[in-house]
Amino acid sequence: MTPPAVITLGESMILLYPRNVEASLSETEELVVEVAGADSNFAIAMTRLGFEAGWISRVGADPLGERVLKTISREGVDTSQVVLDPDHPTGIYIKYHESSPSPAPTSHPAGGQGGGSGSRVIYYRRGSAASHLRPDDLNRDYFANIRVLQLSGMTCALSRTCEETVRRAIELAQERRARICFDLNLRLQLWSLAKARQVIGSLLPAVSVLFGSEEEYTQFFDKPSVVDALIEAHGLGPQTVVAHRGERGAVALVRGRMVSHPGYRPPKIVDVVGAGDGFNAGFVAAVLREMGPQEALAIANQVGAAAVTTPGDFQGYPSWDDIGRGPAWPEREREGIDWPERSTG
Repeated sequence: MTPPAVITLGESMILLYPRNVEASLSETEELVVEVAGADSNFAIAMTRLGFEAGWISRVGADPLGERVLKTISREGVDTSQVVLDPDHPTGIYIKYHESSPSPAPTSHPAGGQGGGSGSRVIYYRRGSAASHLRPDDLNRDYFANIRVLQLSGMTCALSRTCEETVRRAIELAQERRARICFDLNLRLQLWSLAKARQVIGSLLPAVSVLFGSEEEYTQFFDKPSVVDALIEAHGLGPQTVVAHRGERGAVALVRGRMVSHPGYRPPKIVDVVGAGDGFNAGFVAAVLREMGPQEALAIANQVGAAAVTTPGDFQGYPSWDDIGRGPAWPEREREGIDWPERSTG
């Protein structure tokens, strides 16, 4: 097989959620079994948008790991570089509606295109197979045709060896002069903000495109506004910095030029988890097709909006043909953004 142009790296897990997505987790009698993970979500979205994508990870050599591999492979993603780990299990997480009266100390608001509009998650991932990912799991030849490497802060947070693997992947991508895209994906239940700043900050000079939610940008860069945070991030290396803002669309700073898009208004928001990953893929797919930043933001928002209309992380992602038919919903009203008086250099 020819190595893919788009490579992602990180954990994917078994996802459980109530069949009635608005049901109480403590009282539901039926859970749906799916597969999800930020990096494989991105890879799935990229394949639907017309690109060959590969996902690198570890899963347990168990029935749940088999389920993960079959599901992701069925979506057209190459999983040939995934290691079956006989000593560590496949991770699991549970997703439920935030109106559920079932609080859990390990739960947190889920990130994504829809902001805080409904989903919460509980992870069971400590000691998982993916947390034992190591640099030796990477094959240099697999990076032969790479154009984009997509990474996230969450992978770095899983373990020291995962962080080392991310750094090695960056080295291999740089050898091929590939774009390195990075999602802040802070997940502060896995590590401290100080540690996240230390590790991610050391990677930013190598990053071409930086993604994150508005809240992640302002928190990570300790700035009062997303615009201030984008300017700070841009100055640390990435030529393109992009923030998705949930129902308020997205903003970006691209080579010193500020752009924004108001987003779209789907008729119903069912599940926001996975929308941010789709958003990132939409932006990258547009960039790879040599579209401008304004159009890339519009396509990213289109993918993110489609994602929130269905349960599950990736089920709502559109194809490139869907994108070509235009948005299915109207744009939201544009709101004023406090841009600098002139572009930053």
